[in-house]
Amino acid sequence: MSITSSLVTSLRQDYHHVRQQTLSLAAPLRPEDSVVQPVVDVSPPKWHLGHTTWFFEQFFLSVYVPDYQVFHPRFAYLFNSYYEGAGERIQRSWRGNMTRPTLDEIRTYRAYVDTHMDQWLATEPILTPRQQQLMALGLQHEQQHQELMLYDIKYILGHNPLFPAYDESAVLLPAGTDTEGVNWLEMEAGIYEIGFRGDGFHFDNEEGRHRVFLEAYQVQDRLVTCGEFAAFVAAGGYQNYRYWLEEGWKWVNTHRIDTPFYWFRQDGQWYQFTHHGLQPLDLSAPMSHVNYYEADAYARWRGLRLPTEFEWEAACQHHSPAVPATANFTDTGYYRPAPRQAGDYQFYGDVWEWTSSAYLPYPYFTAEDSAIGEYNGKFMVNQMVLRGGSCATPRDHIRPTYRNFFHPHLQWLFSGIRLAAHL
Repeated sequence: MSITSSLVTSLRQDYHHVRQQTLSLAAPLRPEDSVVQPVVDVSPPKWHLGHTTWFFEQFFLSVYVPDYQVFHPRFAYLFNSYYEGAGERIQRSWRGNMTRPTLDEIRTYRAYVDTHMDQWLATEPILTPRQQQLMALGLQHEQQHQELMLYDIKYILGHNPLFPAYDESAVLLPAGTDTEGVNWLEMEAGIYEIGFRGDGFHFDNEEGRHRVFLEAYQVQDRLVTCGEFAAFVAAGGYQNYRYWLEEGWKWVNTHRIDTPFYWFRQDGQWYQFTHHGLQPLDLSAPMSHVNYYEADAYARWRGLRLPTEFEWEAACQHHSPAVPATANFTDTGYYRPAPRQAGDYQFYGDVWEWTSSAYLPYPYFTAEDSAIGEYNGKFMVNQMVLRGGSCATPRDHIRPTYRNFFHPHLQWLFSGIRLAAHL
């Protein structure tokens, strides 16, 4: 088998694996679940099925496959997300208005595009570096939407008064085996290299490997737990302005926030909505669904702080450069943060970790001059960086240099807290 033939075979396998995983995540849904958009940040699950399919049709089939006929002339308008260079699109807040196309029609659309992608790859073309890069980007993009779809499904079902379970199977969290409590991982003052290095896939916002000087610091060797955050709630943390940034305090009062997202008090006990329905709160599990304001307020209450993204990456590379087998990603099927296992510093999986760093370009960053160039660079304003992946992230999607980013008020993502301090 030639190198080119081997590469195409591998790409075909990766393509079918990722595409099938998306369908598997959507399988437990009822048709009624797939069209709901409760708030602007939540997209209907069936929109994700269409958008990830449009991505391959728009940026691959329509460009590289001669005489390819698009499945439907108006689907680009429905399923383009934010690519100005790819044409007009509906407003994000209108995605929930799409009762048509039906879920079955979108599944047919997926099958149509998959068939054409498979037929093209079956000819074993000599893939150019550009085509290889685009294929990898399309698969990584779909994995991002698998995670977003799990966020959106949880929001949709978690705001249904019946609290229906997405997955009714008895997938139990593993018992925590950590008996040492929390400790500190120390880092010496010095110059550290930040950013992606190597030949594997990475997003353009990881490019521009550069050096930063960090003063001596330490980060905790695990994530903040639900039990620790419950103490903040009980101490009146949501009622004391001293712990909050001005924007955060305004958010608390405007929205009358006094409890964490997805937490409910019943008969004197805390419960938390999960993909498996309403469950008693596991105090040993990592705290999740806190926004940046809450994470920062909790850190201040503890007399500590959040790490910068550079501190996080340096500590991760030094103390846990490889993803441990115990890391909790979407592949486990738990779909929620799990108690820490002994020896696992929880840099990977469970929850994305807020940093105190604004999402900005690295030195030498340049965005590609095309619609693909809109992928990351145009969002480098008013957002904060998160690191490490979550229980909704595919295991093979994450790496130490991965930079996620969200607006500071958002809670529906699996986001949590690691504390830091100067030495």
